[in-house]
Amino acid sequence: MPHLQTTVVHAPDQVVVRLSGDVDVVAADRLTRTLLEAAVGGRGAVVVDVAGACFRDCSGLQVLAEFSDTLVPAGRRCRIVGAPAATRRLVRSTGLGERLELDGPVDTADPRPTVPLPPPRGPSPARRAALPYQVRPGRRAEERPGRRRLRPGSLRRWR
Repeated sequence: MPHLQTTVVHAPDQVVVRLSGDVDVVAADRLTRTLLEAAVGGRGAVVVDVAGACFRDCSGLQVLAEFSDTLVPAGRRCRIVGAPAATRRLVRSTGLGERLELDGPVDTADPRPTVPLPPPRGPSPARRAALPYQVRPGRRAEERPGRRRLRPGSLRRWR
């Protein structure tokens, strides 16, 4: 994706900021400046459209959370719309769900279909006896293989 591109659209009761491209540490300062200019230049809510943005890390979300916090004392709010599932997961994992107002719930179910996992397989009977934590029963003397006796003077060969 290209670098961050921003578009600000002023309306009578709100300001819309459209983001497209990569939002990461490098673009965080530019995003901060754009959001502050949008807040100063308009009245009412600030709507941030993130449908075309790709958040590479949580720095862009941190900027949005801090911006939302600065609008609250003035009686304004920042609403985030168009957040894809990956962005919602990032918001949930960073714990910013209480500070950011998304256009839907943060904890939406993952739209990807889930495939049930196969049941766990137990060890095979042949392998079960070889596991180090299982004790094998001892053999009786008649079940043990016979030892070969060495003739005097012969060398023992190691295999």
